[in-house]
Amino acid sequence: MKMMDLPTPCYVIDEGALERNVQILHDIETQAGCKILLAQKAFSGFCAYPLIGKYISGTTASGLYEARLGAEELGKENHIFSPGYKEAEMEDIIRLCDHIVFNSFYQLERFRDRCLAAGKSIGLRINPECSTQEGHAIYDPCGPASRLGVTLSNFQGHSLEGVEGLHFHTLCEQNSDDLERTLQAVEEKFGPYLHQMKWLNFGGGHHITRADYDKERLVRCIRHMKETYGVEVYLEPGEAVALNAGYLVTEVVDIVKNEMDILILDASAACHMPDVLEMPYRPPLQQAGQPGEKAYTYRLSSVTCLAGDIIGDYSFDWEIKRGDRLVFEDMAIYSMVKNNTFNGMALPAICAMDKTGDCRIVKEFGYLDFKERLS
Repeated sequence: MKMMDLPTPCYVIDEGALERNVQILHDIETQAGCKILLAQKAFSGFCAYPLIGKYISGTTASGLYEARLGAEELGKENHIFSPGYKEAEMEDIIRLCDHIVFNSFYQLERFRDRCLAAGKSIGLRINPECSTQEGHAIYDPCGPASRLGVTLSNFQGHSLEGVEGLHFHTLCEQNSDDLERTLQAVEEKFGPYLHQMKWLNFGGGHHITRADYDKERLVRCIRHMKETYGVEVYLEPGEAVALNAGYLVTEVVDIVKNEMDILILDASAACHMPDVLEMPYRPPLQQAGQPGEKAYTYRLSSVTCLAGDIIGDYSFDWEIKRGDRLVFEDMAIYSMVKNNTFNGMALPAICAMDKTGDCRIVKEFGYLDFKERLS
């Protein structure tokens, strides 16, 4: 089956592109002597975990369910960080995870003895108070009054007994120059503590598989921290694993006119690609240009009742007709993990495309997937 023959809407995981990404990450592991983990918050398409597991060292989780998925489906190193662990979850987290990172000294002191008794490596998230974000304050863990990570001023009077690692996460879709700047702040503030540690986790947000990413600088940064402090270095990218490795295929249901031509699609920004509204951003669309760049310009919207469920304005060399298929690109990340059934919208099928372009349906969703979330 080819992509244009699949039911719509559907996500398509591009296995060839995914493999190219994890090969790049494996090369970084080899060159720098670090370990790279899949951040499942960006991509949890576990049908691809056997492929991913051939190349990188494991998974990282933001909560119990992701931790269980990583343990069950990839089965290599399994790390977790959460701003707050609940008592009822901790027994399972300790069973499932190798490395457990805490966000506060209160949480560390509450669960430290149990983690150590089970032989787990525990860490503490730090906040180097070094913002490198531009224009996306919602994604800045070092912004004012951030709840994420312990600042240097809050280290006073607390014991690091049993703590083997420090963790920071400050980047979002950024290059290695921002990592280098962040590391300078980490060393300036937390250098004395690093000498006591066995490992340091650089977090995620590293766009390593992007074409313009400076990999040589990344390798230098990793080697510097390893050699200076004698620590093992982890990175946990999510987007870099599945960047440009997926599509969302949709069909034009109708075309309406109000000052311009508006396409009504069976895919939704609000339901199927929430980052389009949350970020916000304009997702790439195959064979389409900027408004007015080509002969025919349309606004792309959805069948939901949300007036602002607008994907963006695009232009084409040909006139779009009802029943046409359109393909959004870079739809593996923050799509399947964030979608929802607002308005009773069907969840898109999940499909996989091999290196020859042949597609298979991995999973389809129906009414019960909508109903059984509710009561």
